[in-house]
Amino acid sequence: MKRVFLIVLDSVGIGAMPDAPAFGDIGCNTLKSCSESSAFHMPNMEKLGLFHIDGIDWKETKEKPLALHARMKESSMGKDTTIGHWEIAGIVSENPLPVYPEGFPEEVLKPFREMTGRDVLCNAPYSGTEVIKEFGEEHMKTGALIVYTSADSVFQIAAHEDIVPVETLYEYCEMARKLLVGKHGVGRVIARPFIGEPGNFSRTPRRHDYSLLPPADTMLDALKDAGKTVIGVGKIKDIFAGKGLTSYVYTTGNEDGIAKTLDYLKEDFEGLCFINLVDFDMLYGHRNDIEGYAKALAQFDRALPEMMSLMREEDVLMITADHGCDPGYTVSTDHSREYTPFLMYGANIEALNLGTRETFADIGATVLKYLGVSGKIAGTPMI
Repeated sequence: MKRVFLIVLDSVGIGAMPDAPAFGDIGCNTLKSCSESSAFHMPNMEKLGLFHIDGIDWKETKEKPLALHARMKESSMGKDTTIGHWEIAGIVSENPLPVYPEGFPEEVLKPFREMTGRDVLCNAPYSGTEVIKEFGEEHMKTGALIVYTSADSVFQIAAHEDIVPVETLYEYCEMARKLLVGKHGVGRVIARPFIGEPGNFSRTPRRHDYSLLPPADTMLDALKDAGKTVIGVGKIKDIFAGKGLTSYVYTTGNEDGIAKTLDYLKEDFEGLCFINLVDFDMLYGHRNDIEGYAKALAQFDRALPEMMSLMREEDVLMITADHGCDPGYTVSTDHSREYTPFLMYGANIEALNLGTRETFADIGATVLKYLGVSGKIAGTPMI
């Protein structure tokens, strides 16, 4: 009974790709920036082989790697969560998802207002915490929805839970998701509920993402069609719009995601457990918080020994990322176009250095080969 545990450390990039300047990123390196904090401590990832990966030449290590390791290159035209995860699962996106640096056009907002019966505030790229600080009071007075975006392909709706019940906010997001297709097919529509009083607003953990349906089958579909278990932990269900999953569970953050991963390691199933740990990106990368990011990396590293101790003879642990979000790159709080790490550990996996791979899709192809499933996805197996 083979099980694969694929963990995505959301935004843990390891250095700028050659085309990074075209994406507005010059010299970004998420992991290196975090290493400059005194809180940076990753001895267990070091043992697996993190600092043997191509390009990580700024950290010396004497550890003999325990895991197969490689540097992953994103071949899709993007640097966001959706495109990154889709590529990991076998879809290469030749065109970037639409972004709205000037806000959404009236051809989007007019039908949205008609659908919801509410007016719209903001309509510009904004920090999620700043937007409720600036528009929260007016929203509470008028009932108008706070609609905003970011440098990513997202349509975000913020609403106070006392003004718009969370379930109603979710309905509005579903309306927006049906509206935003074709040329306006943003990667995600995101519900951003908040609470509090003017001057003291805070976002709640009841965020919900509504992803664009993947345009083709992924490794998840191939596994499900073959009768395997496919479990999504964290944002995975939202990123793939539920497609290809047999079950899923949401998480409140990294600590909860790690705890649920440990629970699944104790369960019997044959197939894939696909985990996204979002705090690196959401709480620290976008806020240029090097110290917080480094602490989160150390927290994950401390959990690794227990994960590895629960692995069975045929189990494989894969650790990777979906893009970068360099907290030390103060020019922007956007994602960064970076290579990502890949580590594959298991009793029967040889600890080779596979250099730089041409696409994240090699991960999905490797998952399918290890689990003995064929699928029409991009990528070349690494084993």
